[in-house]
Amino acid sequence: MAEYRKPIPVPTPETLHYWDGAKAGELRLQRCKDCSKTYFPPRPFCPACASRSVEVIKASGKGTLYSYIINHRPAPGFEDEAPYAIAVVELEEGPRLMSNIVDCEQTPEALQLDMALEVTFEQVNEEITLPKFKPAGG
Repeated sequence: MAEYRKPIPVPTPETLHYWDGAKAGELRLQRCKDCSKTYFPPRPFCPACASRSVEVIKASGKGTLYSYIINHRPAPGFEDEAPYAIAVVELEEGPRLMSNIVDCEQTPEALQLDMALEVTFEQVNEEITLPKFKPAGG
């Protein structure tokens, strides 16, 4: 595995299920057992009703491109990748999360709002695998 030079997330007890899921090739979310709200980012209580009765679910991995910017400036660890898209993906289950769009030109012509996306995973090291998104069916 090549040396990974970008910042690497550090799992916490509250986010461990998310990172374990990514390592297993699953996008995991939490859902409230009381009000049925599915949410992200991970936390031990529901952001809608404050219930602590929550469960971890496997998400479909499908979503749409809600918003994005194309970064053209080099940043530490990203010097060889500009331009690259920083995207907000709206998941089929409702929550939105920030990620990168891969396997697609990083241009406004290719990155169409509401385009269908599906999750893919990039293994960074033995502990961390990052969920990223690509055009659906691509």
